[in-house]
Amino acid sequence: MGFITTTTTSLYLYTFEAFWPSLIAMISSFIMIKTLISYLLKKSHDKKPKLPPGPKPWPIVGNLPEMLSNKPEYQWIHKLMQDMNTEIACIRLLGNVHVIPVSCPNLALEFLRKHDAVFASRPKNIFSDLVSGGYLTTVLVPFGEQFKKMKKILVNELLSPKRHQWFQDKRDQEANNLMFYVYNESKNNNNNNVNVRVATQHYCCNVIRKMIFNKRYFGDGRNNINIIEGGPGLEEVEYVDAVFCLVFHVFRFCVSDYFPWLRGLDLDGQESKVKEALRIVKKYHDPIIEERIKQWNDGFKSEQEDFLDVLISLKDPNNKPFLTPEEIKAQIIELMIAVVDNPSNAAEWALAEMINQPELLQRATEEVDNVVGRERMVQESDIPKLNYIKACLREAFRLHPIVTFNAPHVSMEDTIIGGEYLIPKGSLVLLDRHLLGRNPKIWNEPHKFDPQRHLINSKGRDKVILTEPDLRFVSFSIGRRGCPGVTLGTTMVVMLFARLIHGFTWSLPHGVSKIDLALSRNGMLLAEPLVAIAKPRLEAGLYQLN
Repeated sequence: MGFITTTTTSLYLYTFEAFWPSLIAMISSFIMIKTLISYLLKKSHDKKPKLPPGPKPWPIVGNLPEMLSNKPEYQWIHKLMQDMNTEIACIRLLGNVHVIPVSCPNLALEFLRKHDAVFASRPKNIFSDLVSGGYLTTVLVPFGEQFKKMKKILVNELLSPKRHQWFQDKRDQEANNLMFYVYNESKNNNNNNVNVRVATQHYCCNVIRKMIFNKRYFGDGRNNINIIEGGPGLEEVEYVDAVFCLVFHVFRFCVSDYFPWLRGLDLDGQESKVKEALRIVKKYHDPIIEERIKQWNDGFKSEQEDFLDVLISLKDPNNKPFLTPEEIKAQIIELMIAVVDNPSNAAEWALAEMINQPELLQRATEEVDNVVGRERMVQESDIPKLNYIKACLREAFRLHPIVTFNAPHVSMEDTIIGGEYLIPKGSLVLLDRHLLGRNPKIWNEPHKFDPQRHLINSKGRDKVILTEPDLRFVSFSIGRRGCPGVTLGTTMVVMLFARLIHGFTWSLPHGVSKIDLALSRNGMLLAEPLVAIAKPRLEAGLYQLN
């Protein structure tokens, strides 16, 4: 027994001694694995996507109280981003709606280039619903079949290179009428003052109205003895004011979008403004459209003369009208508000800035004289050579966008941006045109109007272009929601500005030492329309209509 006990004890000791290193190794491995798992979990937790920085939201209502109590909203957003020292923010509105303002070009490119397919939709709100006729158009509608259908029509039927060339004579007529009007206004005023905003806005509306309806005037126009020859009549003044009202309200923040039961109460007065503006626009549009449809249906018209004819004559595979009258009416309104704003605003701001810096005005004038001479007016064929003129317009787009934010992009799924920020599905992404163009990380002396910067940074190109593919500022948007009318928009704004520079010598009004460049209270326009002295500098015969 003693032998067995001793032997057994020895065996146990031997086994334990033999197993001990393995046990130590197992425990060490367990500790190492546990430590590694904890580290990886912590690291994973640390890298968990988070929302962009933003103000702490209230329960349920989010940051709506701040939005409602700080007008205009864009100034509150700008101050918020400045105080937080961020180029992307997250503002939570009612429920789980996130608004994501962005002022960094690299992040903007992620949204509209890398993740373009995800952010190709639009929000639904009371104003876009009204203006688009219930989402029947292109720019204002959420991503889907209607958007694809209408964009295809815009790209292939209305704004194609062939169609652009087809309408050149109509654009030429309005460029000539612009000179005729400004010449007569300056001559008819004892002090030679010209309201530049009236000239630029009505020129833009005239161009697109001529292309859509093949007419400049809804009423008596310049045959009315009470208005300056070539200028707008009472009908056109009412109409243009209504169009620009729609421009400035279509994506404006409205509390009714978050509290639908408040619709109709019009607590901030915006609903009544938009509805009245739409009533005015439709008052002029609808009779023309309905009569033209009748002419096509009755066989009294068979040749296309304008956009309206093109839209009416489109057929489906069964030779039936491809578009309903409601779609035609809504798309024409959207075309108007999409085309008139950028060119008129850029030309007014550029001229205001350059009157305050006469050396810039002189350089632009010298360029046009060198390219065009003084025996004829600027033509569209001159545009590729007018690089300084285009640099001035680029600078106006950069420094003075027509609206603070681009049309909102809606996220169609959760997405990671910048490698760390979660953009939840349904978020409204706003490219901040104002802050992008004034980003001090991108632009030297960002608040200074300096066209020269666009000549230096032209990346070796022989010519300056108005588009900005790197989104250092926004002139024409990019991606699936990019502007299909870049060629038309470029042509309109360059012809408008070049004609004004070439045709007239501009100076400060009498008794004024400097143009006041203050912003309007609720937007990016000059607080007061630009009024300046315009003196013709070419032969009188060049200002007359043929």
